[in-house]
Amino acid sequence: MSILLTNIKSLLQIRPASLNKVVGNAMAELPQLEDAYLRIENDCIADFGPMANCPDISQHEVIDATDRFVLPSWCDSHSHLVYAGNREQEFVDRINGLSYEEIAAKGGGILNSTEKLQQASEDELYQQAKLRLQEVMQLGTGALEIKSGYGLTLEGELKILRVIQRLKANYPIAIKATFLGAHAYPKAYSSDHSAYIDLIINQMLPVIAQEQLADFIDVFCEKDYFSVADTIKIIEAGAQHNLPAKIHVNQFNSIGGVAAAVAQRALSVDHLEILTPEDLFALQNSETMPVALPGCSYFLGIPYTPAREILDANLPLALASDYNPGSCPSGNMNFVVATACIKMKMTPEEAINAATLNGAYAMGLAQTHGSITVGKKANLMITKKLPSYYQIPYAFGSNPIAQVILNGKVIA
Repeated sequence: MSILLTNIKSLLQIRPASLNKVVGNAMAELPQLEDAYLRIENDCIADFGPMANCPDISQHEVIDATDRFVLPSWCDSHSHLVYAGNREQEFVDRINGLSYEEIAAKGGGILNSTEKLQQASEDELYQQAKLRLQEVMQLGTGALEIKSGYGLTLEGELKILRVIQRLKANYPIAIKATFLGAHAYPKAYSSDHSAYIDLIINQMLPVIAQEQLADFIDVFCEKDYFSVADTIKIIEAGAQHNLPAKIHVNQFNSIGGVAAAVAQRALSVDHLEILTPEDLFALQNSETMPVALPGCSYFLGIPYTPAREILDANLPLALASDYNPGSCPSGNMNFVVATACIKMKMTPEEAINAATLNGAYAMGLAQTHGSITVGKKANLMITKKLPSYYQIPYAFGSNPIAQVILNGKVIA
């Protein structure tokens, strides 16, 4: 059965199949077609055009999109959606003046989530994660990267990655899995970091690769976590198992991780709240996508990624949620787009480009997701009746989405 969307107020983010990312000044442009139709066959976009050329509606299931905008679903390229429990107490600790680093030093942070995860069964973890996944899908996310990293043991990391595979099998959303064993040092290895890196490389990676549980490898490259040298070593080990890198870097300090990640041909470098001229220079003429996580900056009260500097350097930029229990307990990409406009001074066009096509690029999905392109997956959002698509970031506390179509089927 085919679906025909008719009377679309404006069809946003129309791109040729040859374009896989949007860069610099071009991010201020959002190609669109007013008074449009779009036809879906099976799970793909089959055709679109002006209503004057609309096919016979009697041959299709029709959705009337009068006064509504249609755009590709959000592509969230950085999340930690699979975790156990919550870290509400740390939220209160921050209100009372403790920093992220101080909370980690007293046993909070990543190791807090690790302890909770070890106590949860795989099925309990799945039941918690599926509720989060259902929520973000209803809010318009149609492609999602999910990281491990709260296990920090072979068994714990496998538990998370197997849950990600169950989610991927049971829900009509594109999911990419990233192995983030190098998220923090577990307590047992607090005084022997090299031994834990050896565990990641020699025990975790071979099993994960053999069971085909991950698409990417990641490292938290940061002062007091994993050094640049450690990061390079782990990236190189991942490459031996055909796992491209997506790297946490420059959240609190610039220590040379951006240049190292680019040299290792990382697909993306994520966070970038602290960015130096040397970091911007390293990203020039590379295939590495900078990714900003404004929800994390909002929740922790830390600097926002300097979007204007990145775009003025003629670089691309993607936006992602960083959905996780400690520094951004929300996967709402509508809020991410709004926050990028309000706090990072991105225009709505730039933010939508960053959260769709560039987000798809940052998880290797630009050929199938992120734009209105014939042949791409029919992953679409139909807004409520809005005066302008500027309403999406402007009305930041409201849900602008009326319907979500994933793989050609209405899911909300």
